[in-house]
Amino acid sequence: MMNIEADVKEIRAQVEEISRKLDIILQERETIGIMTLSERALYKFLDEEPDLYSVHDIRAAYK
Repeated sequence: MMNIEADVKEIRAQVEEISRKLDIILQERETIGIMTLSERALYKFLDEEPDLYSVHDIRAAYK
């Protein structure tokens, strides 16, 4: 009887660990989805904005 109880406790611990990992994965997917949506929504706005720095400015900073 003790062996079965120990097995059940181990299974419960493993299920809890799997559940925590799934929660992390789902949260990461939601974050990526929101970031992608924001990028798409802001693309037109940002594309129409003037560049703050030119390629020449960047080259001068890294020489």
